[in-house]
Amino acid sequence: MTVRLQKILSQWGIASRRRAEQLILAGRVRVNGEVARIGQTAEPATDRIEVDGKLIAGQSRPEPIYLLLNKPVGVVSTCFDPQGRPTVLELLPPQLRDSEGIHPVGRLDIDSSGALLLTNDGDLTFRLTHPRHSIGKTYAVWVQGRPTAATLSAWRNGIDLDGRDTLPARVTVIKQQPDRTLLEIVLVEGRNRQIRRVAAQLAHPVIHLHRTRIGNICIDGARPLAIGCYRHLQITEIHTLQLTGDRVE
Repeated sequence: MTVRLQKILSQWGIASRRRAEQLILAGRVRVNGEVARIGQTAEPATDRIEVDGKLIAGQSRPEPIYLLLNKPVGVVSTCFDPQGRPTVLELLPPQLRDSEGIHPVGRLDIDSSGALLLTNDGDLTFRLTHPRHSIGKTYAVWVQGRPTAATLSAWRNGIDLDGRDTLPARVTVIKQQPDRTLLEIVLVEGRNRQIRRVAAQLAHPVIHLHRTRIGNICIDGARPLAIGCYRHLQITEIHTLQLTGDRVE
């Protein structure tokens, strides 16, 4: 059965569908010796599909890998950093780090810590990072000062960022000290540095941000993860992610 090249590249852990399109447009993908084009289909079992001269189809599809990492502050959530900063892949052992196509699902900025998914399942990555996805992410956030009830209400209802309101968020006060407040924040969207930008706009800048949960997958609880450590996802966790991703096409 023929399948679109973008989907083949994502299923084989080469790239997300968006990144696969870029590879095709750049002329880095060939099918049976010919430069591929956007929208082209192929048969993975019989066609010779190459990326940068390396054969990726016509051989066994790599075993899917699904990891949960507790990212430390100071590590970037990319596979490569041109500035030479440490990346999340460097926290993995060689046998995983060198696995074909393993990459982080989404981003967690360098100044933040906590839960980050990594996989070589590019198709699932595409679905989970689609703007219409609805998987909630939970954060423990220390902010400066003591936000008022009116400030918290505004945060919950949505704040204008770049001309567009953020989606409603769940914001709960966990602990207060004279000069700072610990909040639990649950988001169903992931705009760039969203919590930090909203907090600054509300005059309560973030002191520390730690993601504790992605959907029902958490780094605390019965199987806590130390900073910088990882674990393989359980079958039930993988199924939950797949069901979430299946809501988006």
